Amino acid sequence: MAYKEFIMVNDELLLQGFKKCKSLGALAMVHAENGDAVYAGQQKMIELGITGPEGHPLSRPPMLEGEATSRAIRLADFVNTPLYVVHVMSIDAMEEIAKARKSGQRVIGEPIVSGLALDDSWLWHPDFTTAAKYLMSPPIRSKGHDKALQSALATGVLQLVGTDHCAWNSTQKARGVDDFRQIINGVNGIEERMHVVWDIMVESGQISVTDYVRVTSTECARIFNIYPRKGAILPGSDADIIILNPNSSFEITAKSHHSRLDTNVYEGWKGKGKIEVTIAGGRVVWENNELKVVPGNGRIHTGCLLLVIC
Repeated sequence: MAYKEFIMVNDELLLQGFKKCKSLGALAMVHAENGDAVYAGQQKMIELGITGPEGHPLSRPPMLEGEATSRAIRLADFVNTPLYVVHVMSIDAMEEIAKARKSGQRVIGEPIVSGLALDDSWLWHPDFTTAAKYLMSPPIRSKGHDKALQSALATGVLQLVGTDHCAWNSTQKARGVDDFRQIINGVNGIEERMHVVWDIMVESGQISVTDYVRVTSTECARIFNIYPRKGAILPGSDADIIILNPNSSFEITAKSHHSRLDTNVYEGWKGKGKIEVTIAGGRVVWENNELKVVPGNGRIHTGCLLLVIC
């Protein structure tokens, strides 16, 4: 649906994908943006001489995410197959999902940490390196979209929180210094997700501790058919557990995070609710700010069959 001249599928291929999902019992996942309109928007920005990172959100406004979300929902309904909309970033897309779910259609909406916590003001920063690190698709939206997505998550309109983690360093982003279309899309989020979601959703009183577990773990496992192996603390489950201290504070910085990334879109974020221990498969892999992971440990999950459509 997005990324014209790269991996975009048209409506014919989208329908074929949905039909294949139905025949296999697979869950269709879509990146919902109108690629043709985005392409036209990009051309318009270049013609106007707008080549910096701010051209990115200007060329792919919320209405194009909303249109594609609506189209994907209707075509999935036509085929009668469930639909999972990834990285829901706008009110426009969220409202289409809400309308479909209210009618009884099987649609899952996934907001991500950056969309819940940030706004697009940094994309207008005069320093290219600072602005470019926030560039992703669909774009981080203007103020108001973040709060609306938080409310939708709190009320069950949206079901779980992802990250769309796709991190690039400043050198890699710099290849688009003269043309925003060449800036590699993607932001960080895996390390920050649990901390930031606790801070903006639980500390603010929007969701309970139980709902925090649901939107960050249990619902994810149920949707992808790996519950109760994952997403539960039960006999026979994998014993993947975090211990979060709600009274402990955290600060996110590029200097202190554990990625090789030299920037962080949550730079300077301070909040309450710090993960102090991580247990994977019954083994303590993180404690006292020290990584204790053992190489060569893991299992293949054969839960849910997925088809991701862009």
